[in-house]
Amino acid sequence: MFDFDSYLPSIWFLAVGVLFTGYAILDGFDLGVGALHLWVRKDEHRRLFLNAIGPVWDGNEVWLVTGGGALFAAFPAVYATVFSGFYIAFMLLLFALIFRAVSIEFRSKHDSPVWRNFWDGCFTGGSVVASLLIGIAMGNIIRGIPLDGNQEFTGSFFTLLNPYSLFAGVTTAALFAMHGGIYLVLKTEGELQQIVRRWAWRTIIVFLACYFIFNIWTLATLPHVKVILQDRPFTAILLVLNILLVLDIPRELHHGHEFRAFLCSCGAMFLLMALFGFAMYPNLIFSTVAPSTYDLTQLTLADNPWNLTIDDARSTDLTLRNMCVIAAIGLPIVTAYTVCIYWLFRGKVKLNSESY
Repeated sequence: MFDFDSYLPSIWFLAVGVLFTGYAILDGFDLGVGALHLWVRKDEHRRLFLNAIGPVWDGNEVWLVTGGGALFAAFPAVYATVFSGFYIAFMLLLFALIFRAVSIEFRSKHDSPVWRNFWDGCFTGGSVVASLLIGIAMGNIIRGIPLDGNQEFTGSFFTLLNPYSLFAGVTTAALFAMHGGIYLVLKTEGELQQIVRRWAWRTIIVFLACYFIFNIWTLATLPHVKVILQDRPFTAILLVLNILLVLDIPRELHHGHEFRAFLCSCGAMFLLMALFGFAMYPNLIFSTVAPSTYDLTQLTLADNPWNLTIDDARSTDLTLRNMCVIAAIGLPIVTAYTVCIYWLFRGKVKLNSESY
């Protein structure tokens, strides 16, 4: 007899992954737009940048809020562990996102170059810091963090600032900048589009360099990732598909297919998140410390008994079942809202009396 309850943790592992993937793809390009914002000098061009994301940026962040809420409800133990260990980093991320939002709304409230330049700096600074912190958090989860037998974080904020995770942050910032640059090529025209097109090529080159260095670094220094790729051939297939999509981005842009290039960028981000999820499952957090009887020189983190898994961190069956009902109602609404907004505001961005 089919036991639905036994699959609930896996269902919610997938659901949380889908929500965070949606956030990465959708908010990734407006974080990238923010990172490129100060590269233009004309006030008109900066206004066009803001209006390119103006109708959608707040809706994009709904995916982050929903993903965080789902993580808290479905896996409260991992929520508590991650937030206790990453507390300072997450507070910095929160402030960065707040300053981004405030700068978008406040910039055009006063027609003063000093005022507008200040909020432009906040917008770009918040976008870059948020991108870096998201990447650093992802890098630490891939690499593993020190958890003891009680599933408590035993490191400090500076434990998270290791070279591997810092480079993951740089790679993520480059990915978002490329994603945002391609989006701006889609949304602009004329002189500004030609400027942005040149930037898009530069961000693609930087991202490709970071991307391949990061993959080589991962395979060379994280044995548990190599073991997972060997034991799960499907993850290796995802990696190959991801590489092919990433390499197709500059080809599509070269041929003037900006929309296809943007879809390739979205697809590459989707496959990166899918690869991350399949590599982690059923673990939610790898622990870099282990019981004294466990030899990390002979075995990998993938089988560490102090890892935090979906079964360790899960809520009760009743909670997960109720969440399935809520998700069945809410997720289609959020998806329909997102599709509707993007459809209504499709096409090139124009400035008018209602613009930022």
